[in-house]
Amino acid sequence: MKLSLRSHLLGAADPVLLARDLGMTPDPWQIEMLHSTRKRVHVNIHRQGGKTTTTAVVALHEALYCPNSLTLIVSPGLRQSQELFRKVLAFYRQLGKPVAPETENQLSLVLENGSRVIATPASEGTIRGYSVDLLIVDEAARVPDETYASVSPMVAVTKGRVIALSTPAGRRGWFYKTSKSMRWEHFMVTGPECPRLTQAELDDERDILGDLAYRCEYLCEFVDSAGAAFDGADVDALWSAGPEQPLAPSRREPVPRLTREQEFANRQARLIMQRGPRFNTPEPACRHGVSASGRCFQCINTQGRPL
Repeated sequence: MKLSLRSHLLGAADPVLLARDLGMTPDPWQIEMLHSTRKRVHVNIHRQGGKTTTTAVVALHEALYCPNSLTLIVSPGLRQSQELFRKVLAFYRQLGKPVAPETENQLSLVLENGSRVIATPASEGTIRGYSVDLLIVDEAARVPDETYASVSPMVAVTKGRVIALSTPAGRRGWFYKTSKSMRWEHFMVTGPECPRLTQAELDDERDILGDLAYRCEYLCEFVDSAGAAFDGADVDALWSAGPEQPLAPSRREPVPRLTREQEFANRQARLIMQRGPRFNTPEPACRHGVSASGRCFQCINTQGRPL
């Protein structure tokens, strides 16, 4: 299918029209996401909910209608990055290649308008050095914090966008933390909210996956992994209460000053503890009970010396 000039111009103005030209019937959340211009987008959509397809339309729109832009697709492994890139490439070919390509292969698409779409695994050795206009992090919950920390600055200079899409993988990592951030725009749709899934199909998935995986994949819940030492909700509640604030100086109780006798007694106690128990050993005494440092007149012999 080759786009007409009218469709080409309308698609440039509205990504939703571009999606419809590709044969999609977007859900309400997809329409909202395609219209979004926020710099940070957090997409927590159930498995097979359309998040990859929607993001591919966003990436293609960026490449076609934003000359000299760079879209970088990052995921934990090369296979996941290629899957999203293949959707971009398939949509591009389905539209009849409205902008001629300079390079077109399994990992990159370079157009004559200077735009590029590149797919790469989330490895610090392969992703450093890019200045990105659109950063797409697929399977974001499985991308390590260190890797995201290395790719996030790529959009700082270009004032670009970040789209992070995934299903949850526990109460940990940057994807979980950003799910609570007001700086990100959030899209969340669960399996029961999808009009294309029946309750019977969802019940089958629960039986196959088990309750824990089902809650992550279809209910989009950030749940604790099996065997966790602490309940994540309890930990969140602890931190949400905030750190304990110290008393103001004016409210602190004054520390009483010790008398000279008390200070002397404290020093003696510390000295005994430091030097060991020999200082607690009583001095030897004579048979009349008088210590050796004293004088017992009953023990004095005729020569005036103690016995």
